[in-house]
Amino acid sequence: MATPSLIDFAVIAADRVLKTLAGRHVPERDSPAESMPGVQLEESQRAHAAGLMRVNHAGEVCAQALYEGQALVARDAGVRDALLAAAREEEDHLAWCGDRLRELDSRPSLLNPLWYGVSFALGAATGLMGDRISLGFVAATEDQVCRHLDRHMHELPSDDARSRAIVSQMRDDEARHGTAALEAGGIAFPQPVKDAMTLVSGVMTATAYRV
Repeated sequence: MATPSLIDFAVIAADRVLKTLAGRHVPERDSPAESMPGVQLEESQRAHAAGLMRVNHAGEVCAQALYEGQALVARDAGVRDALLAAAREEEDHLAWCGDRLRELDSRPSLLNPLWYGVSFALGAATGLMGDRISLGFVAATEDQVCRHLDRHMHELPSDDARSRAIVSQMRDDEARHGTAALEAGGIAFPQPVKDAMTLVSGVMTATAYRV
């Protein structure tokens, strides 16, 4: 079988970006929310839960873009396959968050195209620095995401079992992705770099919550 060319990967990436922004991903796994009871939340609770799930949905849009950008320029085929496999699992998260937003009578962030474009460029730039740095960036990003999801578990209404089930499963998956990236040879980023990443992600989080 012929090795896919850069153009092949670009076409595949273009197809995936359209699906991501259009919300057309079909999850391979059932949503963790399906086994949880639905409750009528107070309006303030519903709005807060929707804002948090909109942030999570935007984060998954960013994850798709980061993985796609990194995979596009990955030098090792094994690293590329691992990145794309993680991206496919993240598609479940994207679909689950999208479904939950609809249940909460809300919508995704209007700035998702911007988040995707910036994240794709960042992923590609990181990937061009080499596979070990690229994998290290995955690990550092997933560490940030886990901390962010931990905060959401504390902030979500205690009665919102459906949102909490989704966030809990996402947290488990993200932690596994981060560990796998380091085990695959990723470089552990120093704390100052992680702190800078936290500041940048905070801008997206604060904006996506409202817009």
